[in-house]
Amino acid sequence: MSRRTERVASIIQQELAMIILRELNDPRLTGLPSITRVNVSPDLGVADVFVTVMGTEGQQSAAINALKHSAGLMRTRLTSALTMRTVPYLKFHLDENAKKEIAVLELLRKAALELEESEKARASANADGGGAETKTDGINT
Repeated sequence: MSRRTERVASIIQQELAMIILRELNDPRLTGLPSITRVNVSPDLGVADVFVTVMGTEGQQSAAINALKHSAGLMRTRLTSALTMRTVPYLKFHLDENAKKEIAVLELLRKAALELEESEKARASANADGGGAETKTDGINT
């Protein structure tokens, strides 16, 4: 991405967050959507907006549909924030990367708990049967 597309994407992300928070009163937006990233095409014609929504799959799809439905309104509101001749068309997508990140973090947490439990079991086994291992100073008699 060029510097200009990155700058436009950043402004779009900030402005859309404020518009969603303050101006959209759609009842389908129950789980406070948050914009994770925005990718703007090189010709600045299309902005792919990736959103995460807390809630069930049904709530997530309803929220995405609500955002898609109000894309025209948000695009109109963006014209005042962007000093461009044409504002990019907005395409909303559910961010699947966030789900993957959460799943990986959960697996790492489970692995850490299992490691901690196995270390505790090993430590208690050594404390109970500590007589099996004896230290010698290397002198054979």
